[in-house]
Amino acid sequence: MQDKEFLETVVKALVDKPEDVVIERNIDERGVLLTLKVNPEEMGKIIGKQGQTARALRTLLRIIGNKNNSYVNLKVYEPEKEGGVRAPRTESSTPRVESNDSDVDDLKL
Repeated sequence: MQDKEFLETVVKALVDKPEDVVIERNIDERGVLLTLKVNPEEMGKIIGKQGQTARALRTLLRIIGNKNNSYVNLKVYEPEKEGGVRAPRTESSTPRVESNDSDVDDLKL
């Protein structure tokens, strides 16, 4: 259970509402699956920019698993929005650059 305790300690340090952190630990033939539930408002803190925080947590959990001769994986529970459909993704805040064919022709040799 070192894996669950480790995850709980790290996640509670990352979020503003540690009382909302719930971790379920299931064992099957493929190994250990930790399912993490946090307050929906704090999902971004757990996932991180381009998923880097979640990826780092998974890497550290696998290291703990290897030390204990088991496979440990992390699933971050994402609650569905009302109506059973996720909210649509918004366009990136990066502005689109419009180009015309003459710009492309200028680049050709």
